[in-house]
Amino acid sequence: QALLVQSGGGLVQTGDSLRLSCATCGRPLSSFTISWFRETPGKEREFVAGLSFTHDSARYAAPVKGRFTISRDNAKNTLYLQMSSLKPEDTAVYYCAARTGAALLEGVSHYHDWGQGTQVTVSS
Repeated sequence: QALLVQSGGGLVQTGDSLRLSCATCGRPLSSFTISWFRETPGKEREFVAGLSFTHDSARYAAPVKGRFTISRDNAKNTLYLQMSSLKPEDTAVYYCAARTGAALLEGVSHYHDWGQGTQVTVSS
């Protein structure tokens, strides 16, 4: 298992950038397939971006592709989500998540460890 501790987030304006961080405690980050999800009131938690088990390929949800970048720093055991050109519709609570399986999956049920969530609010 991985204990995931998130940081970053906050209130920004449309067009601004923001970086979220997710640090793993215990097993190293390289042991997991890791992804970012987001959730807004009244909607199901949705996949945002993921990094494959071998960490050599990334996948993005259509609404964020070209604006968000997922990356990791193994030395720091930290996952990042760099968000650029933010829009009001990006407003959500963002979660990092980890799974020990090799497949990069987008379903919430496939992930067994979750960060505590961090609020991102984009004002128009």
